[in-house]
Amino acid sequence: MKGPQDIFAQLQGQFGQFVPDMARAAREDFETQARAAVMAVLSRLELVTREEFDAQQAVLMKTREKVEALEKRVAELEKSRAAN
Repeated sequence: MKGPQDIFAQLQGQFGQFVPDMARAAREDFETQARAAVMAVLSRLELVTREEFDAQQAVLMKTREKVEALEKRVAELEKSRAAN
């Protein structure tokens, strides 16, 4: 006949087998929820690829160079006009 200690030990052993499975399931559920939350935030952000960023940066630099050249040209025209 089993005593209370034996029954408790048996229950504890059976429960111990389920704890790792429960912990793994909880971790996987958390990871799934966390991944979904991060993806939801990222989808609301207006992110661009590195290639798109580099292309826009090149356009901006070219535009800046043109503006600087035009500013210089206007300054020269204003100077020559003031001299006349």
